[in-house]
Amino acid sequence: MLFTNDTNPQLEYELVCLEQLVPQDHLLRNIDKYIDFNFIIDLVKPYYCENNGRPSLDPIVFFKMLLLGYLYDIPSERKLERAVNDTLSFRWFLGLGLTQKAPDHSTLSENRKNRFKDSTV
Repeated sequence: MLFTNDTNPQLEYELVCLEQLVPQDHLLRNIDKYIDFNFIIDLVKPYYCENNGRPSLDPIVFFKMLLLGYLYDIPSERKLERAVNDTLSFRWFLGLGLTQKAPDHSTLSENRKNRFKDSTV
């Protein structure tokens, strides 16, 4: 059966809650439940300027994205960006809404390679 634009469910608007779309027993829910990632803020504070430059990538989102890459064997920042944009549980874990874009792969790469270079972070 062919769908016309009037009957294609992919073009319908729906009121959804991301919280309800991620299973309660999902691995990322358990990680989120038992790990408070706020410790990252104090850890990286010396590497961020509070009053100069562009708004930076949230360090918690950055480290959570790296964790996703390791947990799900995603070998590159480019593939990780794509996976976050496509995966509901990843969006939930990072605190991204359905229409928000994942941080750009080049921002991830730049932070990983340069911001924390020669540090214990």
